[in-house]
Amino acid sequence: MEVRFSPFNVWYEINSWWEGRFLERTVRGAFSKTMREQGPRVKVLFNHGTDFHIGDKILGVPRDLREEADAAVGDVPLLDTSYNQDLLPGLRAGGYGSSFMFRVIKDEWNKEPEPSDHNPEGLPERTITEIRLYEFGPVTWPANPEATAGIRSSAPVLSMTDDFYARLRERDPERVARLEERVRSFRTPTADEPPSGTPQAAGAAPDADEPAARHSGGLTHAQRRVRLYPYLTKEGASS
Repeated sequence: MEVRFSPFNVWYEINSWWEGRFLERTVRGAFSKTMREQGPRVKVLFNHGTDFHIGDKILGVPRDLREEADAAVGDVPLLDTSYNQDLLPGLRAGGYGSSFMFRVIKDEWNKEPEPSDHNPEGLPERTITEIRLYEFGPVTWPANPEATAGIRSSAPVLSMTDDFYARLRERDPERVARLEERVRSFRTPTADEPPSGTPQAAGAAPDADEPAARHSGGLTHAQRRVRLYPYLTKEGASS
């Protein structure tokens, strides 16, 4: 299976209650360090391990992770399992997209871009320049419509962040309620916000056990996440 899970320089919209609404893209070089360090330890799952039937069973172990000129790519020999056999027809037909789970190490924000062909509404724009990769694989609804998964031979876009917290709410509703209250308090801009277009380095935040939001009115995502980190860490948040 070849998974082109992150096409470079392709803008796609993120629309999340937790993060806000903005455009996002990755650029070449964002994956080079994590691919070199993580290699076969990166997991390959279907629908990020949330499928009702397959769950978090791995589809295979990455044989090759690389950055090509236009995308981050993973080659994965599929295990000989019944659940992979069930996925094969859809993969052969090109019916699935792909996605990945990651933590942002470095990113840059333009909070007030001029309207353009790729951004007619002038939404905030986020460029991810370095990430830590945890997982990738085929998905039914990719955030990036150009991210693909298919076999090689010799609806609405769902927010991953909102899905993560929806599942966390089932396990610990009080924790999520406290985090929601924190997010609401950040909706009103404050005087310590940097000027428009100032790059934001998500890697400057203290480390935490969980991957970052798998993927703005008011605060930027980077600002909001930095301010939420102590609460996520205290609450023991995990993916």
